[in-house]
Amino acid sequence: MTEVSATTPRCAVLVGNYTSGKTSVLEAMLHAAGAVERHGTVGQKNTLGDHSREARERQMSVEPNFARAEFLGDAWSLIDCPGSVELMHDAKTCLMAADVAVVVAEPEPEKAVTLAPLFKFLDDHKIPHMLFVNKIDKAGTSARAMMEALQAVSTRPLVLRQVPIREGEAVTGYVDLVSERAYRYVDGKPSELIQMPEEMKDREGEARQALLESLADFDDALLEELLEDVVPPPQEIYREIRKDLQEDLIVPVLLGAAEKENGIVRLWKALRHETPGPAAGARRLGVLETAGVGEGDELAALVVKTFHQAHTGKLNIARIWQGRIKDGLTVGGQRLSGIYQLMGGEQRKVGEAGAGDLVALARLESLATGDVISAKGKVEATLPAWPQPAAPVYVLAVQPEKREDEVKVTAAIAKLMEEDPSYAMRHDEDSGQMLLMGQGEIHLQLAVERLKNRYNVAVTSSPPQTAYRETIRKPTKHHTRFKRQTGGHGQFADIHVEVRPQARGEGFSFASSIVGGAVPKQFIPAVEHGVREALQRGPLGFPVVDVAVNLVDGQYHSVDSSDQAFKTAGRIAMTEALPDCDAVLLEPIEQVAISVPQSFTNKVHSLIAGRRGQILGFEAKPGWDGWDEVKAFMPGSEIADLIIELRSLTLGVGFFTHAFDHLQELSGKEAERVVQRREPVT
Repeated sequence: MTEVSATTPRCAVLVGNYTSGKTSVLEAMLHAAGAVERHGTVGQKNTLGDHSREARERQMSVEPNFARAEFLGDAWSLIDCPGSVELMHDAKTCLMAADVAVVVAEPEPEKAVTLAPLFKFLDDHKIPHMLFVNKIDKAGTSARAMMEALQAVSTRPLVLRQVPIREGEAVTGYVDLVSERAYRYVDGKPSELIQMPEEMKDREGEARQALLESLADFDDALLEELLEDVVPPPQEIYREIRKDLQEDLIVPVLLGAAEKENGIVRLWKALRHETPGPAAGARRLGVLETAGVGEGDELAALVVKTFHQAHTGKLNIARIWQGRIKDGLTVGGQRLSGIYQLMGGEQRKVGEAGAGDLVALARLESLATGDVISAKGKVEATLPAWPQPAAPVYVLAVQPEKREDEVKVTAAIAKLMEEDPSYAMRHDEDSGQMLLMGQGEIHLQLAVERLKNRYNVAVTSSPPQTAYRETIRKPTKHHTRFKRQTGGHGQFADIHVEVRPQARGEGFSFASSIVGGAVPKQFIPAVEHGVREALQRGPLGFPVVDVAVNLVDGQYHSVDSSDQAFKTAGRIAMTEALPDCDAVLLEPIEQVAISVPQSFTNKVHSLIAGRRGQILGFEAKPGWDGWDEVKAFMPGSEIADLIIELRSLTLGVGFFTHAFDHLQELSGKEAERVVQRREPVT
């Protein structure tokens, strides 16, 4: 590994969808910079990134990968973020450490839409970013069609820096539109300078003019030169690109094929010359204001990721925006016991870190992702623009394989939630299930695997129970006498109750119209208690709602009557009365808001109809150009795997939110199936 230079380190964050080849880009960048001796591949499971067991088994990034490199004397921290939409929160928090983001894309126009949420996040947070179109050697369409599709999902103008050179169907090199030089790709090495092919000159001239016109939109002097047919020198163009990128006005677009290291050196050079330093990022994020310091030498650092490791304990990954942090510093009331530089799965301990560095801080239990560390080691509030986790869209009921591990499971899940706040957990009071919630099937499968691999806690998982209810349609009257004689005092209670249905949503009510002391007042609460207990499981097997019960008469015994006797009578009365009240099943109805690109709106309508949903309407989604938000009522039982089908229909980009709205009667074969599946009382 090369030594890090004395220049202020910068940080580039690689993002993109999970098939784009980000890990291959990271590997190629590290190899080209001399930071690793050989170029590993995902297929051979020997890359520096994706070092965890879960990542290698899936051959995909499942958590951020951190690396360090030096290119032409400049020190860099690199973060390769997971591409799965289910793991998007990790990418968002790591982007808060970025001086620049490299969006890795595929050349197929139909896949451009998968980048829409990512581009929106970058634009909303004004993070400078460039686009690296990977796998250009496999491109089956023209650069023009590719750029049109990509531009449709970016509010910032995309500025193509290179045009591909084709020989037959293969892309063999590129023309740099600033220097107007042509290069041939050489696998595993920097590209070779060649004579520009004659057939490329017209295309190059057209593409170069488009580049200049895009830059002229942000510079009057350049616009004037173009109007006067003055050809600006390359240095002026490079300067304009650098300025516009740093101000997040444009998105430069570069081409390459990472597995062959094609275009990687050019990507490095673009990063080196055009990426702003950490001072610009600190101003953009407002880190200094949050830390309560001015520009200078006082410490200001931001925690962007938390890990819990088996051997090193808790690690907080922090970007040092200015100042220095030293081992032994008191942070959040605790003594810092280690600073580490990360290189894949390796940790190298250092005594201190300075401005620009990305390091792991060890064993600071009070520190959390999003915290800002100030000059005196004080933990300040999180940044105002800190990304919030998306609402859960997928749920599993989990339970430990060994009952004695219940406490360990809860503690381990709490650590997973600290690492990734897009996990959530709650105990369902009705079913008694422990519910683990997250962003999709893969997200929760990873949680189950990590519980076993990291914390040695094996759990089983199953779909959660839907919160069905039941109610009654007819009123009834019922008389119950409970009498039991044992040695000594017996048990005696006699009650008459009236049971009637209530309007949907009114819940349960209990009243007493006892007169003359037929049932003493002190026993009436016990009757209500017994009634409520019986309502926990009605004739169909589910909790009973929207029922009114009136205690109208009864008898008692001066010796044998007790609270327990009247509670038992109340429970028996309801258990016997409810079957005569025409019980009906109720299913929970959720109000769902589904967000998709407009080209998928019709598919969403069909999706809702196929899940017994009722469309309430749709409209353009505020703040999302070209997106619709479709609102609907949908049965709660149909929500369980909705995200899987929705993502399948929308190339992974569709998402939804939901909230309980009301209960609705369910009858027919669907109701019969629900009742038949209900677990019997044990």
